[in-house]
Amino acid sequence: MLTHANGRRGAPLARRVAPLVAAAAVLAAFPYVGGRFYVDLVLTTMILAVFALSLELIVGETGLVSFGHAAFFGIAAYATTLLSPGATPPSLVWLLPAALAITALAALVIGALSLRTRGVYFIMVTLAFAQMAYYVFHDTRLAGGSDGIYLSVKPVLALGSITLLDLGDAHTLYYATLATLAGVYVLLALIHRSRFGHALNGIRANERRMRAAGFSTYPYKLAAFVLAGTLAGIAGFLHAVKDGFVNPEILAWHQSGTVLLMLILGGVGSLRGAVAGAFLFVMLKELFQSEAIFGGFARHWQLPLGLTIIACVALMPKGVAALSSQLRRAQAPLPDAP
Repeated sequence: MLTHANGRRGAPLARRVAPLVAAAAVLAAFPYVGGRFYVDLVLTTMILAVFALSLELIVGETGLVSFGHAAFFGIAAYATTLLSPGATPPSLVWLLPAALAITALAALVIGALSLRTRGVYFIMVTLAFAQMAYYVFHDTRLAGGSDGIYLSVKPVLALGSITLLDLGDAHTLYYATLATLAGVYVLLALIHRSRFGHALNGIRANERRMRAAGFSTYPYKLAAFVLAGTLAGIAGFLHAVKDGFVNPEILAWHQSGTVLLMLILGGVGSLRGAVAGAFLFVMLKELFQSEAIFGGFARHWQLPLGLTIIACVALMPKGVAALSSQLRRAQAPLPDAP
């Protein structure tokens, strides 16, 4: 009986994990079968997926819609570039923690002030802080102004004279990004099942009831906000290393809007949806930008992309992550009339 019960509990878990393992295996094998352009595109999409997962923590788990999340992505990218020396490859041991520490500090300050507001006011305050960060880098000579700044050398992880990890190598960076995506996904899945995650879900469902039950919700929201900003910083770090160049546009409001659209496409409240939404958004964008398919109309790719997103939201209100369950409900037989 015990074995049978364990088997019944293990079967749904296996069904949830199997597609994730299969997707990871496909991504791991893709560099050996895909062309250079498509491998680079998948690498970019995985970085965006990490970015989307970081926003999912505060939007899907906590119910806080932020329109300034790109600030942390950009701050980490700029910190990575500014802290890197001109000629000697920086060590990953100190560069990544330093960039994330700066990002976490910025998230702490912004979150401590923004979380004093709620609803649309919270959205507008986070947008205002993101625009402030944008203009700091855009209108000053701190980091090249509107022209941006280059990352001359890529970080390495070395043990003495032995290089263990060289992120300047495209192959190594691809698998490091894949490992990061998997690690962030697992971390957020564990948080979702933890006491902390349950508290965040309670805040999202009914914050007043949580406070009435004795929870001080502000520290929980601030912790989630700082953690989400730090995870966005990881994506910003990978972006800077991959492109070797950062400019103020990565902090702009439309970058925050783009990652929010990824969540909506994939399904808010679902980790799988955040990753699927990132891949779907990038694929749709590349499709509508293809002159081989759409000819000269590809210059107006924003129009069909916007219409497609509207159609997806109308037909799949819970995102592509819930498509299978939506189809099962549609195919289920109607109950017999009394």
